[in-house]
Amino acid sequence: MIMSVFLGFSQNDPNAQAQSNIQQYTPSKLIGKGQWDLKWFNNLYTQTESTFSDGTEPRQTFFTSTLEAYTGVGNNKRWNIGAILEFRSNVVADRGALQVFQFDGETGTARSGFTSIAPSVKFVPIASVSNFSIQSSFFIPLVDNETEEGVFLDQNGYIWQNRFFYDHTFPGGKWQLFTELNSELSFGDKDKSFANNSLNLTPGVFLSYFPSSKFTVLALAQHSQRLDLGNDFTQNFTALGGGLKYQLTNALNVEALYTNFVRGENTGLGETFNIGLRAIF
Repeated sequence: MIMSVFLGFSQNDPNAQAQSNIQQYTPSKLIGKGQWDLKWFNNLYTQTESTFSDGTEPRQTFFTSTLEAYTGVGNNKRWNIGAILEFRSNVVADRGALQVFQFDGETGTARSGFTSIAPSVKFVPIASVSNFSIQSSFFIPLVDNETEEGVFLDQNGYIWQNRFFYDHTFPGGKWQLFTELNSELSFGDKDKSFANNSLNLTPGVFLSYFPSSKFTVLALAQHSQRLDLGNDFTQNFTALGGGLKYQLTNALNVEALYTNFVRGENTGLGETFNIGLRAIF
């Protein structure tokens, strides 16, 4: 199971004289007309345990690289439009975790390629609540076969994803609570994908601390629950983790994140290592 997240945190202290992008632009906040928001996020999930067996298993590793691009439309920072492109590289059969970067396509142990593209829109539904927004994306699969020679690459089905974002900054501006509810409706021929005709709900809570305007540290908790809508498959997991984020230049910031799957049903029990870049200009 792949979990991919991109985090940002804001500070709403009216006394702050200069705010960095990591303070101003959480996923809840939209950019203005003529601005561009580019994100490149990389997630490496690796596992040697799962709920399907006891003890250790041959290592499986799944790498996902996601590129997002948005621009602001209108004059009130309530609408952004853009697109999302995903590339994946997976290795199984006890190959080393870093071998996902060899992209060798070895029969029976590795697959890689672009797997989905999604037109996307972000909007603020309530004008007076600028720190609550929704991101709606429609993922179109670019893979013909979900699994080949025993190697899974990505879901072979359409996904309508809606992400609900909200953040709250506590008095003093040093602490912030960011919350997200991610919903993914997968549909298509259930014989082509384990996930088709299911609804995946993933709430998450992220607590961030700002030692300075250019640096944040954070802790997170997420739970994912897949509901059966006709495919006879359910799944859930809970993950805990933490990370940090740093403003490199006025436009560019970097983040690193770690998560561990502490429990689940019908899922792997692995860990993720994540690094991302975001530029707003």
